[in-house]
Amino acid sequence: MGERVRELRRALGLSGERFGEKIGVKKSAVSKIEKGLVGLSEQNILAICREFNVSEEWLRSGEGEMFIKLDREMEIARLTRDLLLEEEDSFKNRVITVLAKLTPEQWEVLREIAEGLKKKD
Repeated sequence: MGERVRELRRALGLSGERFGEKIGVKKSAVSKIEKGLVGLSEQNILAICREFNVSEEWLRSGEGEMFIKLDREMEIARLTRDLLLEEEDSFKNRVITVLAKLTPEQWEVLREIAEGLKKKD
């Protein structure tokens, strides 16, 4: 499982420290897990699956897909949960607060901006 933890952490683009913060362990523990020096506890496994939307089957056995596919409602629920756990003045919360107050006309302007940015790709 240690190799899969390393693969996951790299796929997420997280440092060992940031990955550990998300699951409640220190950077040194992440390093030991990845090297196979210590195993994952049940609590670690559940935290990894919950925090990063990882398939428990993949984490335990390497079978199946790394990530669980979320439907729209699950994505919104996850975003809401994440926002509630963040600081009230975090960038994400400030953006969502601004979006929640947009008028229909402002949404149209935002759509036009987004489409203009997409065309530049």
